[in-house]
Amino acid sequence: MAQELRAGDATALAQIYDIYAPRLFDYCHALLRDENLAAEALRDSLIVALAHIDGLREPERFRSWLYALVRNECVRRLRDPQTPEDRHPAAEEADDAFLDAEERNRRLETRKLVHSALAGLPGRHREAVDLAVRHELAAEELAGVLGISSQEALELVAESRDELDNALAAAIIARTGRGDCPSVAALVDEHEWPLPPEVSRRLVRHIASCPTCRDRRKRKVSTNRLMQVMPVAALPVELRGVVLASAAPDLSEARARVARRAEPFDAWGWPTSLDHVRPARDDDRRGVPRLWPAVGAAACVLLVAGAVFLVTGGSSAQHPSGGARRPVAADTGASPSDSPPADDTGDSGSPDPTPSDTTPTPTPTRTSRTPTPTPTATTRRPAPTPTQTRRRRSPRPVPGTLVVAAQGSDDAKTVTLTARNGVVRWTASAGPYVTIGGPTGGKLPPGGSVTLTATADKATACAQATPVEHASVTFTPSGAVALSWTC
Repeated sequence: MAQELRAGDATALAQIYDIYAPRLFDYCHALLRDENLAAEALRDSLIVALAHIDGLREPERFRSWLYALVRNECVRRLRDPQTPEDRHPAAEEADDAFLDAEERNRRLETRKLVHSALAGLPGRHREAVDLAVRHELAAEELAGVLGISSQEALELVAESRDELDNALAAAIIARTGRGDCPSVAALVDEHEWPLPPEVSRRLVRHIASCPTCRDRRKRKVSTNRLMQVMPVAALPVELRGVVLASAAPDLSEARARVARRAEPFDAWGWPTSLDHVRPARDDDRRGVPRLWPAVGAAACVLLVAGAVFLVTGGSSAQHPSGGARRPVAADTGASPSDSPPADDTGDSGSPDPTPSDTTPTPTPTRTSRTPTPTPTATTRRPAPTPTQTRRRRSPRPVPGTLVVAAQGSDDAKTVTLTARNGVVRWTASAGPYVTIGGPTGGKLPPGGSVTLTATADKATACAQATPVEHASVTFTPSGAVALSWTC
């Protein structure tokens, strides 16, 4: 996809949208909690990708590069003092349309538990676990998105998973075992579900110090399975037409303004995280008004709307009234790591990775108003040196492709994983009633391989009230092995 976009393939933007837009929009919506803001952020991110693809030195990391672009666009809107406080979440897209009433109710209860657990996590940890579990980003990819080193990403994901495990266990105890502990009942009885963040955090602290609750805490839960029941934000149907209309040749000037606002990019073609960049000055914003195209009923209307939006500037750097914005102080800008939780006041359709109580961001660089293709010329101060860039994302060794091969019977398979064309860090996640024999993660050198087994627990699966007759093992960064049986 990256190579086709770089080569100017006329169909590349449409293919990229069809492949990546649903998940990218869900990420935007998790950060912004508003359908229109999320759609604007995704639209502008794809415009930036179109403009800056030539600078990407690692096209094999195209997916995580798109996530990095999207995150910066979302942070920019979170920082904007003119962004409306009223939010209008998108509709949810879930796979429960064919469930019966009882199954649907069980799934809704599970979502409330997960929401309560996520609410108790710091914002940066919510974001990390969401990207690692629901979006299936490996540590190398997450490092690029967040602008940190691979080691920092590994530690962040591990810490986030531990915190989520504790929070999920606490939520389950609060939901099912409050009668065993009066303190739990006192904490949760007066609150609606999902529980407020502070209540969730107090619950986790109580369980760690309560012998009765600590015994119940020993019961293991599958974080991956519970996170997968969360619905995703439904992609607006009209957005595709608007994005494709924005690529019209006569709108190059408007696209250039959007692309310029996304700078600076480092020597490897990655956007500098806005966690480390001073918010743009007022005069840098002028001439880039915000306008979300009206929803059209036909394709021609969508194209016209997209053209009008881009002719007028095509960004969200000003208030809809067209007035210039006030400058944003560097120490007050909101971002996914320091803005208040959007889900603290209500339920929503996907984990909100927005806020956190992390430390203030370091002194940032200032963006230039003049676009230029070289990384060092896009800032008034020197761009990060290659050494700094390598530390942040550790692009070497070159990541390879994970090849998954399986053989055996329907309900028991031997799986061989091989790293092709580079180093691969991999993990394996088992579905319900499946046991993995052997390692569940590791690092493979180029050409290296590892073997494990995947076996279905038929007896347990078939003993359920609603028998399950299929499951799978999912491998990150890619691949899956399906198992099936007959009860």
